[in-house]
Amino acid sequence: MSVVAFAAYGIDKHRAVRGGWRVREATLQVIALFGGWPGAWLAQRVFRHKTSKSTFMIVFWAIVALHVCALAWWFQSSSSS
Repeated sequence: MSVVAFAAYGIDKHRAVRGGWRVREATLQVIALFGGWPGAWLAQRVFRHKTSKSTFMIVFWAIVALHVCALAWWFQSSSSS
C-alpha cells in the first residue's frame, strides 16, 4: 500500500502542477488508512505535496496515530499471551 500511496501522491502532484484532474483527498487518506501511510509520508517529503494543508495533515496524522496505537496494542496483547 505504501507504493500505491507514493504513486498516488506523485500522480496528484504532477496533475496539480499541470492543472489536470486531481486525485481526491479522500482517496489519498483511504490509501493511508489501509496501510499506505509510510509511503504517503515519504511522498509528502519527496514531492513537497499536501504538507501545508492543515486539515489534510490533521487527518493524516490521526491515521498514523491510529496505526501506531493498533500496533502497540497488538504487540502488547501478543506478548501477554
